[in-house]
Amino acid sequence: MSSDHVRAIFGMKLRQFRERRGYTLKALAARTGLSPSYLTEIEKGKKYPSAARIMQLAAALGVAYDELVSLKLDQELDSLGAFLASPLLREFPFQLFGVAPHDVLDLITRAPHEASALIRAVGEVASRYDMRVEHLFYAALRSYQEMHHNYFPELEEAAARFVAERGWDPQVPPALEALAAVLTETYGYVLDDTALEAYPELQGLRSVWIDATPPRLLLNRRLLPAQKAFVLGRELGYCYLGLRERAATSSPIEVNSFAQVFNDFKASYFAGALLMNRERVVADLGAFLQRRRWDGKAFLALLARYRATPEMFFYRLSELLPTFLHLPQLHFLRLHSVAGSGVYRLTKHLNMSHLPLPHGIDLHEHYCRRWLAVRLLREFAQRQQQGEGQAPLLGVQRSVFADSDAEYFCLSLARPLALTPGTNTSVTLGFRLDDAFKATVRFWDDPAIPRLTINETCERCWLEACGERAAPPHLFTQEAARQRRHEALARLKAAFGAS
Repeated sequence: MSSDHVRAIFGMKLRQFRERRGYTLKALAARTGLSPSYLTEIEKGKKYPSAARIMQLAAALGVAYDELVSLKLDQELDSLGAFLASPLLREFPFQLFGVAPHDVLDLITRAPHEASALIRAVGEVASRYDMRVEHLFYAALRSYQEMHHNYFPELEEAAARFVAERGWDPQVPPALEALAAVLTETYGYVLDDTALEAYPELQGLRSVWIDATPPRLLLNRRLLPAQKAFVLGRELGYCYLGLRERAATSSPIEVNSFAQVFNDFKASYFAGALLMNRERVVADLGAFLQRRRWDGKAFLALLARYRATPEMFFYRLSELLPTFLHLPQLHFLRLHSVAGSGVYRLTKHLNMSHLPLPHGIDLHEHYCRRWLAVRLLREFAQRQQQGEGQAPLLGVQRSVFADSDAEYFCLSLARPLALTPGTNTSVTLGFRLDDAFKATVRFWDDPAIPRLTINETCERCWLEACGERAAPPHLFTQEAARQRRHEALARLKAAFGAS
């Protein structure tokens, strides 16, 4: 436990004992000969008294010295003790949001009983929904990305320098062999695509990094060439950027700190910038968006030009379109579904468009079947059942939310997951259909693009005419009943002249 936390706990205990004795700060100061301002600094966790002064305080309060200096808090404040010792306070990136950890400690010591009750309540909610510290880390990272429109010039420039230092053509995606050569020859890696086959429990992982001499990168043999290039590019990002604290597996099996989450993000961003040159992507997308009509074949040809998976390409667009094509109101979604199960799980999202996005760790609701991503996954599963192949399915749609009239232009692509047989995935890039979008995207009003009214989940939806409902609207019904009770109560009060 850090010295800050020791001071905070001592200050809380001193205040607790003082208030139990009914002493004001002035009264305790008179009994000890210490100034009220000095005692205030102690209670706020800003100062820690000497042993002699602790003895004075203990005698004045009628408690044992050891009891006063003990780091154990009583039942009223035990939640604070656990919080102060937890990795959340130690690792959470308060500084990214302009808050220093000592500011948090100051808030806690200012009102410890209220803070303890709040932390206990949050803990109960977290326990109920199986929330862990890493969920908060990832939420903090998403918020940080959204604050910066998901664009980080220092990582873009690092990738550009890396390409220039090797004399590669920035307009051409680096070849897989070139990426492997830098890892093995410059950084001394051993690349192995056979070792993972002996571990069936790890077949869902893309790679495993072994921190040894020499370092080893174990690759899943079933990776698509584009996925393998991304894994190698990310590994180069760790090396080139000097990122030490990192995940050993992709995807991470365990998360130990926010620094790990942040470094994993940086390495992945580097890989995307390395494989898909910023200037070329912006130029290609700018030209594509000037087409008068939507052209799915042209978009797929553009995707093929970058030798990337749909997820890699869509996510790269989420990094560049807000800043360079002035489309900040966008969102990125990834859904997975076991083919034919009718269950759709949101596995990744970035929301910069204020999309009404119901999600949660324990959400047992059904996403609206009119969502483009869900619609494509359903259609893709049907094609698989009919033996029509595994070719990716591309779709576009204008989606109007029933409750807000907010309209989004959505582009989505569904395909099978390479490492999880029987599971399909869809990635979606959606844009708020505002004046900026209309000025940039000429085909926004192409009459061939379907326009559908959608909602959040079936359980919350009041659309009676929907023929695709997967569950009854019981949450909407409950909310409507609650609203009627409120209205009836207001009428009752008004009848008796009450407000």
